[in-house]
Amino acid sequence: MSRKPFVRPVSKTGWWLKHPRYMRYMSREVTCVFIGAFALLMVCALERLSKGQAAYDSFVAALQGPLSILGLILVLVFALHNATSWFNVTPKALPVQIGEEFLAGKYIVGAHYAVWIVASLVVLFFAGVL
Repeated sequence: MSRKPFVRPVSKTGWWLKHPRYMRYMSREVTCVFIGAFALLMVCALERLSKGQAAYDSFVAALQGPLSILGLILVLVFALHNATSWFNVTPKALPVQIGEEFLAGKYIVGAHYAVWIVASLVVLFFAGVL
């Protein structure tokens, strides 16, 4: 006598639309595509920079078009979403134990945001903005 185990049918493409937690997960994961595209754009910028000032200037001029600016703003929004969602989930992924007690999640998240702000200010300082 053989029995077939029950296998719940799962959609291969829309499984993440069924629960808000899965949608948040997938929204965080899809941001990596845009951040990866930006990383490739920066590699292209380095390649153009290696070819000389004229090649780099033409690359920068191409990035000043309205579609390029819109794309860069989109990448910035996705990068901010990725960073904030990862910072907010950090206490679950990286709990800090002090003795027998665990540090409250708000302190872990706050520390991440504080370091992010300090690092951003340092970058802006060295970029000559501050």
